[in-house]
Amino acid sequence: MCSKLPKDFLWGGAIAAHQAEGAWNVAGRGMSIADVMTAGGNGIPREITKGIKEGFYYPNHEAIDFYHRYKEDIQLFKELGLKCLRTSISWSRIFPTGEEDEPNEAGLRYYDDLFDELLKNGIEPVITLSHFEIPYAIYETYGGFANKAVIPLFVKFAKCVFERYKDKVTYWMTFNEINNQADGQEPLHVWTNSAMIIEEENKEELVFQAGVNELIASAAAVIEGKKINPDFQIGCMMAYVPIYPYSCAPEDLMASVKANERRYFYSDIHVRGKIPTYAQTYWQKKGIKIQISEEEKALLKAGTVDYIGFSYYMSGTITTLETVEGQPTDDIPHAKIVRNPYITATDWGWPIDPVGLRYVLNTIYQRYDLPLFIVENGFGAYDQLTAENTIHDPYRIAYLRQHIEQMEKAIIEDGVPVLGYTPWGIIDIVSFGSGEMEKRYGMIYVDKDNAGNGSLQRLKKDSFAWYQRVIATNGEEL
Repeated sequence: MCSKLPKDFLWGGAIAAHQAEGAWNVAGRGMSIADVMTAGGNGIPREITKGIKEGFYYPNHEAIDFYHRYKEDIQLFKELGLKCLRTSISWSRIFPTGEEDEPNEAGLRYYDDLFDELLKNGIEPVITLSHFEIPYAIYETYGGFANKAVIPLFVKFAKCVFERYKDKVTYWMTFNEINNQADGQEPLHVWTNSAMIIEEENKEELVFQAGVNELIASAAAVIEGKKINPDFQIGCMMAYVPIYPYSCAPEDLMASVKANERRYFYSDIHVRGKIPTYAQTYWQKKGIKIQISEEEKALLKAGTVDYIGFSYYMSGTITTLETVEGQPTDDIPHAKIVRNPYITATDWGWPIDPVGLRYVLNTIYQRYDLPLFIVENGFGAYDQLTAENTIHDPYRIAYLRQHIEQMEKAIIEDGVPVLGYTPWGIIDIVSFGSGEMEKRYGMIYVDKDNAGNGSLQRLKKDSFAWYQRVIATNGEEL
């Protein structure tokens, strides 16, 4: 049995265009759905405004100005030793409203220059097509992805960038964390996944319809991408939050099975190319009517993915025991989401569960038998800048070390094929969930606060040197 990681293992880092680039109205870029999300805070939700409103702060408008500073940032990534950088292409930078017949050449040139700079420095781009950056005009015109008219708009965008960057990008993913909207209860997730604000009573039906439409669009994009370059590796991107049974009561185990199905639904279709029977049964029971043609079903079957990219931050726990307090679930009778007493949590209340990563790697590989790619994993924390302009972040090092240890066990001891590991927010960026800058994930500090003040100076944290050594030794020194 091999006792080391593969020599071509892709150590990297991850960001997203809307959380890093800024330049929201530069060089012909259209407004995206991320541009109308205000700053929130720890426990304070972001607001989604109808258009840009005076008196609101929109942190994504400037973000960390990666658009203008990518060359200096890439030099830091090179020094860090990154083998790859996961980022996204801002859809509205290419098609400002999504409906143009011809793409915005200035936007295409920007990504040409970005990818060239990465490749020149030995860093492979790993690209997400839709990372919460749908053109805002698609919401205004079509009401989001529940409308089937949006499917060809996405496929047009995908074909355009596949063709443009066919010799620069090998690894692609279609929709970021498509299963975030799984329960349909979080307005921000439905907005960022599908460009929808839902006020109707048939909310669950609309979320399922949007998800099915996105899965059809993804499959069609995979098919077109393979025509353009058969060597493309095109994956999906899931948010995996495994739900454990709280106790060994059989009812708790079944509750966990049903809770996990909500997220598996999306990857089941991405990988298997058909709608699972548990979903069809659920829709029938709930009176949910999903529009899907025989032609679209054939697309799902023909456009399955090559690998599964996923984020892993935390696990959850569910119980049916009346003696335990928790948050009731809508569709699993007598079940509640409860705190796991065996693990701790971050300052934002996210459970810290490194073993859960090994569990996910094993479970997902056993379910799908496809290569896996950990494209997000990280620790959001308040970092303190010292008088000497240093940042000591042993808590981040400890978190990442523990998760990498579990990843290595999955690869070396369990035989799970993992393509790479790109921790989230390799450089501090705007937090998706809260819009904060002070919820920091990076190994590179960016001087900017939650109100948008700061010089944007980049500084290396202690975790920078630590991760540099991890990469240099291919994970042998943690």
